Amino acid sequence: MPIKIPQTLPAFDVLRHEGVMVMSEDAALRQDIRPLQIGLLNLMPKKVQTETQFARVIGTTPLQLELTLIRMTEHQSKHTSAQHLEAFYQPFSEARKRRFDGLIVTGAPIEHLDFEAVSYWDELREVFDWTQTHVHSTMGVCWGGMAMLHHFHGVPKHALPAKAFGCFRHHAVAPSAPLLQGFSDSVIIPVSRWTEVRGEDVALHPDLRVLLHSEDVGPALIEDSGRRAYYMLNHLEYDSTTLREEYERDVAAGGAVPLPWDYFPDDDPSRTPENRWRSHGHLLYGNWINQIYQTTPYDSAEIGR
Repeated sequence: MPIKIPQTLPAFDVLRHEGVMVMSEDAALRQDIRPLQIGLLNLMPKKVQTETQFARVIGTTPLQLELTLIRMTEHQSKHTSAQHLEAFYQPFSEARKRRFDGLIVTGAPIEHLDFEAVSYWDELREVFDWTQTHVHSTMGVCWGGMAMLHHFHGVPKHALPAKAFGCFRHHAVAPSAPLLQGFSDSVIIPVSRWTEVRGEDVALHPDLRVLLHSEDVGPALIEDSGRRAYYMLNHLEYDSTTLREEYERDVAAGGAVPLPWDYFPDDDPSRTPENRWRSHGHLLYGNWINQIYQTTPYDSAEIGR
């Protein structure tokens, strides 16, 4: 079954070209089922790229999904046109009136700031609290996951001496967890961050359970049973070339930039990287969508109650 997104959204043609089933408004209305309502709170500057990545990984499940793009109410994006935001995004001040089966909170390139120094932190805290009454299951990604851990549990983020950047092997700590069904014992996951969450801090909270862990870069996927949430601190949604684009951007900005770990074949940046995480990205988000489908109320008015 397809994902329902506006036909004029840039992701529509991209995903259709890749073979992902997408559905227009008219086609969705002809199907007599309730589509799952999934929100994407997009905090990334390159919003078109990010919305396409997440639409891709949630759009291959056998269920009809309706994706709603959400932005912070007052924050002005410098990298996405006002026309795009006006056409496709709802400010949180409007979206908060609705209930969602699932919500994804993306990362943001503001890791160097204390959480409380982020300009939209107060509204983001409102979002997190709102998820407890209006969202069935939430997925916080990278900085978004760290921010949720800090808000709900006081778990700190720690600055790294060097950027964790590249493709790192992660191991399934809890292979029987619903989100890891079908996973290999270990999986390569792209990482791109200047901060980390430490396992010893997570272990202090009984409601938190690490599902995926790397010996090199620490916890990756954390389950929060008390908040109906998951925190994915790395990037299974990334395109094949996302790390290369980040690397080339940093090189162009000047200074010595290390190669992303285990990413370019033979560490040769002139060669095309191989995508070794795509299947697990689809699997993770497909498992999340399936878990939502199995447990969310049919009557959306009952979500969060």
